[in-house]
Amino acid sequence: MKQKENVKIIQGFYDHIVEVHKEYYAFWKEHILFHWDWWLSVALAVIPWLIWVKVHRKESRGRLLYVIFFLIIVTAGLDFLGVILGLWYYPGKIVPIIPSYIPWDFSLIPVIITLLIQFKPHIAPWKKALFFSGLTAFVGEPIFMKLGLYTRIHWEYFYSFPIYIALYLIADKLSKTDSFAPLS
Repeated sequence: MKQKENVKIIQGFYDHIVEVHKEYYAFWKEHILFHWDWWLSVALAVIPWLIWVKVHRKESRGRLLYVIFFLIIVTAGLDFLGVILGLWYYPGKIVPIIPSYIPWDFSLIPVIITLLIQFKPHIAPWKKALFFSGLTAFVGEPIFMKLGLYTRIHWEYFYSFPIYIALYLIADKLSKTDSFAPLS
């Protein structure tokens, strides 16, 4: 009997979520789609990839894509968690169905990190991690706030700093792995 009651209560939550999504989609379609912030978000999602395609080391493409996929999964997951927990949200999203911010998680973070990894390889990874983290947490995030693309609720920029350091250092380590063997 308890299971049926739980299912009914959970169904109520999902019905409420569906209704809120319908309302949000209508709002997004009317007030966000094709407005300046939407176009800026599209540009931020596409332009870094165009740059990456042009300047990345072609002979390292597989290794870099391995790192990129790791970064996308982790950043999108963390971003999703932050939005769901009410720590921040994104007013000008490209699509209304994904809680995370596509340009940040699927483009800017992975492209910038992989470009930093491949250029000036003689610089210590921890120095690059500090540079990336400081620039991203204390310059990038405030700019996105001022542009209205990112709204913090229960989050501070300095919380992001160690997370970006860890992301960079793990990505750097993954980029140097020798565990790949031929498939044949």
